[in-house]
Order: sequence, then C-alpha cells, then structure tokens
Amino acid sequence: MLIDTHAHLNALQYEEDVEEVIDRARLEGVEKMVVVGFDRPTIKRAIELADQYEFIYATIGWHPVDAIDMTEEDLHWIEELTAHPKVVAIGEMGLDYYWDKSPKDIQKEVFRKQIALAKKVKLPIVIHNRDATADIVEILKEENAAEVGGIMHCFTGSFEVAKQCMDMNFYISFGGPVTFKNAKQPKEVAKQIPLDRLLIETDCPYLTPHPFRGKRNEPSYVKYIAEQLAELKEVTFDEIAQKTSDNALKIFDIN
Repeated sequence: MLIDTHAHLNALQYEEDVEEVIDRARLEGVEKMVVVGFDRPTIKRAIELADQYEFIYATIGWHPVDAIDMTEEDLHWIEELTAHPKVVAIGEMGLDYYWDKSPKDIQKEVFRKQIALAKKVKLPIVIHNRDATADIVEILKEENAAEVGGIMHCFTGSFEVAKQCMDMNFYISFGGPVTFKNAKQPKEVAKQIPLDRLLIETDCPYLTPHPFRGKRNEPSYVKYIAEQLAELKEVTFDEIAQKTSDNALKIFDIN
C-alpha cells in the first residue's frame, strides 16, 4: 500500500483525464491520495474529488504566493469547510520568497492566521517553503504549531532544519527531487530521517521523479520515490510503503 500525501489532481493539467490518472495510481498500489487545495477553485475541486472517491481526501488552505488575495471571508469559508469529514489538514500554507506577487509581511500574516485556525479546529498543517526556511521555522515556533504538528511538504532543506521541525511534531515528506541524480542534499537528509517521521508525495503535476522528469507527474509515480527511499535507507520497498502509509494515516487521522 502506498499513499500519495500531496497531489494536485484538482489542477487544470488533469481536466481531460483525471479518471484514467486515478485508475493508473490504483493499479500501481496507491490506495489513498490526498488532494491539496490552495485557493477557492482548487479547494472546491479537492472537496469534489474527495466526495467522488472514497480513497481520496482533501487538505484546504491558502498558498503564500496568493496571500495578497486572501480575505477574512476566505478564511471563514475555509473554517466552515473543515467540518467536512474528508478534510484532513489545513494547507498548503507557508512562505514563498521566490515569487514576489505577495509581500513578505502579508505572507507572514496569512501564514499565522492559518496556523491559528488549524489550532482552533484541531487539524495538522501542510507547509510550503520556498527560499524562506528561517522565517518558517521561527513562525512555527512562535505560533506553537507543535500543538497540531503537520507535514513539511516536498522537503529539500538540511537535516538540522528537519530535526527542528520533527521536534515540533512535523513529518518530513519527500517528493520527486529526492530521485534526481544531482540531488545530493535531499538524499543525505533522507538517509537520516527516522522511518516513523517519513512521508512520500508526488506534488503532481509538478516535480516529476526520475525517470519521467520533464513530463507531467501523477500519483502512480509515488512508487519511484518509495523505491529511492528504500535504496537510500537500505530497507525493503515494502517497509517504506508500510511505514510511510502508517505515518500518513496517523498524521491525517484516517481510520
């Protein structure tokens, strides 16, 4: 059993063939998928997919790149939607200093508001980080995010940062980049993450793993990430599949 903990099956790239993509994932042993909504259209679609398929779950939040667009009404709407039985986390949220659409102070404010919401509704959080590691760790500490914990999505940082996050009740999730031939740091870090803190994801349609790099990603490819982690950690594929699935069921509180 494999669980893709972060998929964007709600993206326009799947408009024509989402059913076939989901079927391929199931054939490859992907028993559950978590679809991530990060603005109004993608949140609506994530919940539609969760309603349509018993094995699909949704996380809902506001992406830092679009933080400038988020209103109090949006935040209230997200809070209302957390009552849905298949909404399993808040996010993706965080900071993104690569794109400059939303000023840093607004990103931070929206990030803090979403952490507060997660604590209020008692759901874990899914963290997006691009070029903002120090500020993210600082905010997680200041806002006592350890109370709900969560996932460091598509982690590419150092082991020191991973350890700080694990100490705050976070899981470390690896995606396609850990399979890239030149990905020295992610591979070294993955070796050091304890099995009981490890997750796998595709972030599809982005960050497609080797050997399909450059093509559209999809949940069936999560097995390549599991294979890479098994090799790096010198354990069997089945052990990685089992542990990462157990971890996903635990953090998302899926029975």
